[in-house]
Amino acid sequence: MKKTYTSFREAIGDIEDGSTLMVGGFGLCGIPENLILALKDKNVKELTIISNNCGVDDWGLGLLLKNKQIKKMIGSYVGENKEFERQVLSGEIEVELIPQGTLAEKIRAGGAGIPAFYTPAGVGTMITENKEIREFNGKTYALEEALVADFSIVRAWKGDAMGNLVYRKTARNFNPIIATAGKVTIAEVEMLCETGEIDPNMIHTPNVYVQRIIQGDQEKRIERKTMKG
Repeated sequence: MKKTYTSFREAIGDIEDGSTLMVGGFGLCGIPENLILALKDKNVKELTIISNNCGVDDWGLGLLLKNKQIKKMIGSYVGENKEFERQVLSGEIEVELIPQGTLAEKIRAGGAGIPAFYTPAGVGTMITENKEIREFNGKTYALEEALVADFSIVRAWKGDAMGNLVYRKTARNFNPIIATAGKVTIAEVEMLCETGEIDPNMIHTPNVYVQRIIQGDQEKRIERKTMKG
């Protein structure tokens, strides 16, 4: 039986300074809002964050960024965050930008126990500088190492007390692969179900990957509103 928490602060209680965290979501869609807020309140520092992006200035991972809690960011897109730009230009934060498909595969490989793989993405650019380059069938590839983390924090639509998870629509995004690649995976869910209540055919992340689960309400902010006149 997995441990069900009622306090977000307790759920992330053993995340310490210097930890490496993977964080689910894409933009503001599918982010573990309450777990991020708990990390902000705990004021844990020197974090290495692996996520598609770093939120916006006033929400999501942007809150940790603004609070100077992130030492290094590994992601694929950071364009919506002015504070991120400021910290990069001032040398306050270390950044590793990775093509989005490669980032996803590095995380998936980490969760699958695959140490590295070859990809043509980025070959001939600064992204693959100092990386092993090989040719296969006349095409050039670069060696990319897998990513793993001390903790993965994810958001799901439904979960049960065993830790089985179901994601909803586009909030699925990076969450399923990130759930597999952390030594400890903490899942924030909108609905906590009884064990056996979720149809096994509907489960996206099986409980073997999830160590902690907690239910919480979410604001679900919109990153950018577009109005049609």
